[in-house]
Amino acid sequence: MIPAPFDYLAPTTVEEALAALTEHGDEAKIMAGGQSLLPVLRMRLNAPELVIDLRRIEGLRGVRDDGDSIVVGAMTPHSVVGSHPLVAQYAGLVTKAVEHLADAQIRHRGTFGGALAHADPAGDLGAPTLALGAEFVVAGPGGTRTVQAEDFFLGLFETAIGEDEILTEVRLPKHPGWGARYEKFVRVAHQWPIVAVAATVRLEGGVIAEARVGLTNMGSTPLRARAVEDALAGQPPTEDAVRVAAQLAAEGTDPPSDLNGEADYRRHLAGVLTRRAVLAAAGA
Repeated sequence: MIPAPFDYLAPTTVEEALAALTEHGDEAKIMAGGQSLLPVLRMRLNAPELVIDLRRIEGLRGVRDDGDSIVVGAMTPHSVVGSHPLVAQYAGLVTKAVEHLADAQIRHRGTFGGALAHADPAGDLGAPTLALGAEFVVAGPGGTRTVQAEDFFLGLFETAIGEDEILTEVRLPKHPGWGARYEKFVRVAHQWPIVAVAATVRLEGGVIAEARVGLTNMGSTPLRARAVEDALAGQPPTEDAVRVAAQLAAEGTDPPSDLNGEADYRRHLAGVLTRRAVLAAAGA
């Protein structure tokens, strides 16, 4: 289908983009990489009067070291994030997730911030950023503010970004020396995950000193498997110990039922994938 007519603006600064967003309100839509918005426009599920394209704002691109965090500009393509040595060294869980994200064409066109702002519960980046304790920097008419990952994802396709705000960067706390794994279950290559698990593990003295586990498509938002994390602390990274902890993966979740699988099937997958992801992250 062909989208309904709309005006187009490609600002070169965040301030210009915010001014246009404030002026047009609900009738404006922000476009990052366009991989989610363009299909919506073509199907006429949304018909904005104005599309504000952020790709000419150079300040929203790039990866940099900022002391305790690696900062990723919201308009940085997935391919750049996935291949960047700083991300691999200090936030390897994101690198692992990007490897599984769609296909090469989408990874080159889609953007890190755009995918996170879209907040699809089946998206591959929500669970890793949640598990790492990322911070989201949002700009609005009153300046910038920082939102913690646990407060960023509010519901199905809903985030803490206000209607007059723009996500500018994502801060990934450094996790040097942590093992990482992203386990994704699909029926068809490059498909949205039926269930996926993001796990990162720090070993100390031969036991799991700390583990962080994020779940994809197990509710209306990305989720932390905190019961698993608590059960893993102090345990050896053995098959038996990890299996016992992984059985808690679905605790407190509310997975959907659809053509790809019933909720109970997803709960089973969560436990299986958590066991695999934790063992791989621990190097077992």
